[in-house]
Amino acid sequence: MVLSHLEGTNWLAVMLMYGAGLRLLECLRLRIKDIDFSYRQITVREGKGDKDRKTILPSAAQSRLEHHLEQVRSRHERDIENGIIRVKLPGALEKKYPSASHEWAWQWVFPATRTYRDRENGLIYRHHLHETVVQRAVKEAVRRAKIPKKVSCHAMRHYVDFRIMPTHSLHAST
Repeated sequence: MVLSHLEGTNWLAVMLMYGAGLRLLECLRLRIKDIDFSYRQITVREGKGDKDRKTILPSAAQSRLEHHLEQVRSRHERDIENGIIRVKLPGALEKKYPSASHEWAWQWVFPATRTYRDRENGLIYRHHLHETVVQRAVKEAVRRAKIPKKVSCHAMRHYVDFRIMPTHSLHAST
């Protein structure tokens, strides 16, 4: 019922939380390289316990996610043209691979609409979507669905609907 009252990026983020069992920040911190359409899986990096894990890419989200990523790629290409070419990288990767921060694979699946200038180096970055954007959308969808219970983004990951998942099993990581 909640999903029926969401649209666009919020629908997609909540569908991934619901269908893949992702926590809110795990979802928002996904990078392009974490989505594998051929194996229909998502790699969650530095999840709970600072561990990586693989989960399923819900088939109900696949076509919308592909379309969403086309739009994200267009924005990324415009950002490069305008000099906004960076995302923050985890750990020491920014020093180890200086060009990685503007490569497509490292971009956020859910980029923020706004950019910011780093105080230390003066460069312009784009962060991932802030969690309150999705939290507010879920709260409003719950209200519009007239659900009398308290429902949060965290609750979405506990209601995985196996009817929306692909029937093949995940491939073992290599």
